[in-house]
This record gives sequence, structure tokens and C-alpha cells, in this order.
Amino acid sequence: MRLAREALSMDSVLAATALRVTINRRRKVVRLAFLGPFSQGRQGAHWYAAHHALARLLSAAANATVHAYVYDADEGEEVIAYGNGRRVGGEKVVYEDAELPCPLEELDDEAFARLQSRWPMGHLAYVFGLTRDELLRIPQAPLARVLPLEGTAAVSEADAMAALEALLLGPALPRAATDAG
Repeated sequence: MRLAREALSMDSVLAATALRVTINRRRKVVRLAFLGPFSQGRQGAHWYAAHHALARLLSAAANATVHAYVYDADEGEEVIAYGNGRRVGGEKVVYEDAELPCPLEELDDEAFARLQSRWPMGHLAYVFGLTRDELLRIPQAPLARVLPLEGTAAVSEADAMAALEALLLGPALPRAATDAG
């Protein structure tokens, strides 16, 4: 929660409403997305293209690679990778500029799907062990929680953390026992 608030202040967002956490347990993929008027629809895709503070901070704090992505079904897609707080890779495709092996009308669905699998979202899906369609459907996954951020809905941080823990651990996975009491 603290990282999300820091990222919003770094990205100069005045009032985010919440952070939506969605997971795919089978592949251990967690998606974080800000929910607010600035992040909805096509305008939201463009907002995400310019705001990566959460990905940078999380990559440094977790000592892991974090991927930020932008997907606009009409315009294009981009994936940016961050490691240790720095950009370490990325790729972008603007659909109208994409190199096709033949005119679009001549591509059948199977050939077009193979082509898309090499584009940024297809490659990221492969890295995660998902299909492109599975990756693009993660925002609608049933395993999700909306966590209000500071200054929004009256939910305590403890309640938000409990909701996040329930989402990540789930009912089937026991909590690790510790000697700390």
C-alpha cells in the first residue's frame, strides 16, 4: 500500500481511488492496476504509458523484474520491464505500423494469432506461461480485490492488508508458522 501511494505521488496523480490486485494462481502472476478516472478506457492506456513509478519502486523493493504494460486494442501494445528500480527492457508495437508478412486481409485467424504471439503482449504471456488471451483476460479474473488507497473510501490499512493476504494466499494455502509468535 505504501509503495502504491508513493508511486502515485511520484507520478503526480492527485486522487487515485484504489488499487486493483488481480491474480492468476496457476502461473503465479499478480497484476496491479490503479482505479480512478485517469486510468479508464483509451485515456487510461495512454496514462499507463507515461506512469511507471509503481513498477520501478516495486522492482527495487522486491528485487524482482516487474513488467508494466499498455494495451490499447485499437492502437497498439507496449511492455516495459523494470529491475532494481531501472528500466531493463521493453518493446512496443503500433498496429498501423506493424510489419505484416502479407496484407492483413490475406492472413487467416491462425496466422494472425501466430503473428500476435510475437508482439509484446504475446511475448510477455509466453514469459508468464500463459496464452496471449489469458494474459489479456487477467483484468477480468475472478480472483481480485480492490484496495482503497489513502484518502479514499473508509477502509483501514489493516483491512486492506487482510483482503490482500486472503487473495494471495487463498483458502487452500496455509499460512507459514513462525517462531515469532
